[in-house]
Amino acid sequence: MRHLFLLLLIAGLSACAGADKDETAGYSAKELYDEAQSDIDSAEFQSAVKHLESLEARYPFDPYAKQAQLEIAYAYYKFEELDQATSAVERFARLHPRDPHMDYVYYLKGLINFNRGQGLLDAWFPREPSRHDPAVLEQAFNNFAILVRRYPDSKYSGDAYQRMVYLRNQMAEKEIFVAEFYIERKSWLSSAKRAKAVITRYPNTIWTQRALEIMLLSYQKLELDDLAADTQKIIDFNDFSDVATTIDPDKYGKAPPSAL
Repeated sequence: MRHLFLLLLIAGLSACAGADKDETAGYSAKELYDEAQSDIDSAEFQSAVKHLESLEARYPFDPYAKQAQLEIAYAYYKFEELDQATSAVERFARLHPRDPHMDYVYYLKGLINFNRGQGLLDAWFPREPSRHDPAVLEQAFNNFAILVRRYPDSKYSGDAYQRMVYLRNQMAEKEIFVAEFYIERKSWLSSAKRAKAVITRYPNTIWTQRALEIMLLSYQKLELDDLAADTQKIIDFNDFSDVATTIDPDKYGKAPPSAL
């Protein structure tokens, strides 16, 4: 009986050892990288992170290790682990500030920040981005703006610019939403200030005309006749049909590619 117990114990330990065995133990840096790419292509992002982290740990000075750092950020982003994605992409930027892929870094930062404002329930009850935290939208806008300004010839700049148009319209809508709230409560001074913020902070958006209409109404209610008359002149003088239109990035923009 004692021998049987020992045999069972040994068999159990062997099974555990087999279960914990790393199938990639003898893989080269390239082989680990290729495994991670296969995982990404199959949307197995958690597995991709595991392979990329193994690559970096085993081969810290291999060229693939540097690439793995950026791919980890992308995999975390696609896996919707946005805090980890942010940490990974900022770590890459800190370690490699002169890397030729910094345009992609700012592009990925912008995508992460855009999605950061979404909650778990958004998958079932989607919200307009304008209902998200405006600070998050502004951060995303700034990330894309840096990309467009510093790397105008980047292959990501065109898409980033379109996303900026979209975000600017959404941030303007946020101000309009608040201004309408004040109108309902007949808080005319507050509604005028919110509408004016749209004109000064987010000019030439699809909400410019509505902002001017709110300003006009508010000034009329406040009996500020001169300001109301000036606002009416601006409305009459301008053609709002040529303002930048809103563009849904999920429809316009390509899915962010894995790092080069």
